Amino acid sequence: MSKRFTILTVALSSSVALLVGLILAGGVTHAPVVSTAPAVPSASIGENRPPRPVAIPGMVNFADVAERINPAVVNIDATSLAPGSSEPPQHFRRGDGPLDGPMPRNEGSPAQGAGSGFIIDADGFILTNQHVIEGARRITVTLADGRAFRAEVVGADPAIDVALIRIEGARNLPEAALGDSDELRVGEWVCAIGNPLGYVHSVTVGVVSFIGRKLFDPSLDDYIQTDAAINFGNSGGPLINSRGEVIGINSAISSRASNIGFAVPINQAVAILDQLKASGRVTRGFIGIALADVTPSLQRALGLEVSRGVIIQDVTPRSPAARAGLKPYDVVLEVEGRPVVSNDELIRDISDRQPGTVAKLRILRDGRRQVVPVKLAERPGREGEPADRDGGAAGGRPGHPGAAPFGRPLGVTVRDLDRSFVNRLESPDEIQGVVVSRVDPSGPAYQTLRRGLVILEINRRATRSVLEYQRIVDALGPGDVVAIYYYDSRRAERGLVTVTLD
Repeated sequence: MSKRFTILTVALSSSVALLVGLILAGGVTHAPVVSTAPAVPSASIGENRPPRPVAIPGMVNFADVAERINPAVVNIDATSLAPGSSEPPQHFRRGDGPLDGPMPRNEGSPAQGAGSGFIIDADGFILTNQHVIEGARRITVTLADGRAFRAEVVGADPAIDVALIRIEGARNLPEAALGDSDELRVGEWVCAIGNPLGYVHSVTVGVVSFIGRKLFDPSLDDYIQTDAAINFGNSGGPLINSRGEVIGINSAISSRASNIGFAVPINQAVAILDQLKASGRVTRGFIGIALADVTPSLQRALGLEVSRGVIIQDVTPRSPAARAGLKPYDVVLEVEGRPVVSNDELIRDISDRQPGTVAKLRILRDGRRQVVPVKLAERPGREGEPADRDGGAAGGRPGHPGAAPFGRPLGVTVRDLDRSFVNRLESPDEIQGVVVSRVDPSGPAYQTLRRGLVILEINRRATRSVLEYQRIVDALGPGDVVAIYYYDSRRAERGLVTVTLD
């Protein structure tokens, strides 16, 4: 009996063990596979970026992400004015909408601005927005554990709204892992951490809505657009991917929607860290040209033999481009032997070079290719756009003396450029053309031209008067693609657009 009982007991135990093993094996089989990603290039601050956390395909747990990176997120309080000062507040940053900054106040009272930031180095270096600390006389950084420290500005770059500050005396500082913003894809999940409206360490989640958005400076802006909620106080805080890596610095919000925010790509910030640390400022190469991509419409309208490259729209007087002899309608094909695909690519290439260096541009001019060496200058700081005292309108109306009839083929009314109009807009003396005074909403040029633009040339033929303008447009036919070279007094620059006739 005892022997049978022993055999039965062993059999039952084996069966139970087999069942438990199958259950456990099934659980392991259905668990997501953990994958490792390749290492990201090292940052400029510190020897190497922290090891890249693993990602779980098909599964995003931002609770773990927030828990891991929250200790590296800080609150920044910046007092911009001392009592009795009459300087204007400078915390507001505007573009598509207002950003973080103090509430309106009386002159002479101190302004207390609040923003966010994140620690990128154990030595106390912190990244934030330039507009958060702009004009600050006192900066206080509060860590996640409640410790507060005075901070000093190491350097700032207003061009892309990035600042580097540092706190001293703190130990065991947590570091935020930096990712690669070039790897971002539209639709990817991200989260934002910051101090919106004083609610410290708030976490919001959304997706990447767009990559490369232009807001303030079309030549440098490369903003990441997201619908993760960003509010006043989030500026300077991190935008984080599902691996727990910072891929952006939250910087802007739309004034027309509550779920549209923008972040500076982290790669843009990493690229300037060495300069900020060494000199406190960033210098970029500058040529002095306004550009447009070569499109099929431009190629057809101007009879270009190339389908790629960028065409020069305007050359800044006394700039490196002017000294090198570059002209409007020149097509830039290569820089130092590398093909140029877009104007953004060319601008980034030149901006990455140091002032005083020489860049060799291969251009196409009137069907002939040539190499033009250009000695770069330092990119000037951002300045306000010239005021348009005439509200963008040129005066004039259909039937006014010196005005072209309203109608086809472009659907615009133009008038002669009189001296009083030039003086009101402080336009350069060499500007000669006709002023757009009305645009037909149903005409082909409605989405391209606006009141106040000065049309300088059509298909490379000068339009110095209404008579010349009318003679040119009368020769156009249905389906023609027209290249219009214009001067924009609001931006104080020339531009080139195409219009396809009905």
